Amino acid sequence: MEVPLYKIRENGRYGFINNNGEVVIEPQYIEVEDFYNGFSRVRFNDKLVPMDTLGRLLIRHFFNYVGFFEEELARVQLVNRWGYINQRGILEIDVRYESAGDFSGGLAAVSFNGQYGFVNSEGQWMIKPQFEASGSFSEGLAPVCLADKWGYIDKDGDLAIPPQFDGAHSFQGEIATVLDKQQWGLVNAQGELLVEPQFDYIEKIANGEFFDDMGIIVQDKKYGFIDKDGFLIIPPTYDFAGDFGNGLAPVEISKRFGYINKTGELVILAKFEDAGVFSNGLAQVKNNGHWGYIDTIGEWRIPPKYEAALPFNNGLALVSFKGKWCYLNENGQLVWKEQ
Repeated sequence: MEVPLYKIRENGRYGFINNNGEVVIEPQYIEVEDFYNGFSRVRFNDKLVPMDTLGRLLIRHFFNYVGFFEEELARVQLVNRWGYINQRGILEIDVRYESAGDFSGGLAAVSFNGQYGFVNSEGQWMIKPQFEASGSFSEGLAPVCLADKWGYIDKDGDLAIPPQFDGAHSFQGEIATVLDKQQWGLVNAQGELLVEPQFDYIEKIANGEFFDDMGIIVQDKKYGFIDKDGFLIIPPTYDFAGDFGNGLAPVEISKRFGYINKTGELVILAKFEDAGVFSNGLAQVKNNGHWGYIDTIGEWRIPPKYEAALPFNNGLALVSFKGKWCYLNENGQLVWKEQ
């Protein structure tokens, strides 16, 4: 099991602590990213380099770009070509592709001579380049583009859902988001439209992605929710809405934020200046210009006195107090503080 590590800052340099507040990677880098699948990426010699949880850098080669590890391989770019390294930093698939996606379901989408196909973890073509664009495999299907329309193929490369959409996302469970004229709907693996494209496609929100089995929809600049079966559960009546977590979602009503449950009942009154998503049974909310945390019945668990606050992650939350980074546990106790 991966032990969570948390980014810290000291004197303008970044490192990591564990959930006991103990420094495990000394602050020494000018830029670091959160850990994902066992690796962070840190700025070293003006390049982003993978680093494992022991603080070891994968610097066998320096690349223009290194992606995240998925299925133990990460895509890398050298000049204008792409390949893949393994978790020891060894080049596993030669740098030869014009573009490359992450591995998913044992395959990765890559382009060669202007067309997309799929390779396995040994770099062998499993589906020959023949598509104008492609996404990742999920649930045995991958979105592909032919003649400027999107559909889905199976792992044999055969069309499972004929190209007919303006856009298509990878499957999330048994459903996938498809687009038509900047509106999105849902399709199942049999190609049946569960929901005709009708919801506004909005940048920077999760269009057709589901959290806690609920997905945000937007119509006429109002926010609501559907479930994974495509049923309209909460009509779009809110000025803004965030994702569900712990059975609750933040919503904006007349420039104030509260929380609704999955039936649309307002269970925490809209009285906050801003609000985040529930995680670990707590959510960060803003009151009188400061952030604190409430529980799922709307009672303060950590009083609002912070300039900024992020959601809880594996029992800790990052907050800012008088310009300094701090980590709190779920009881509001200080676990680590920037000096």
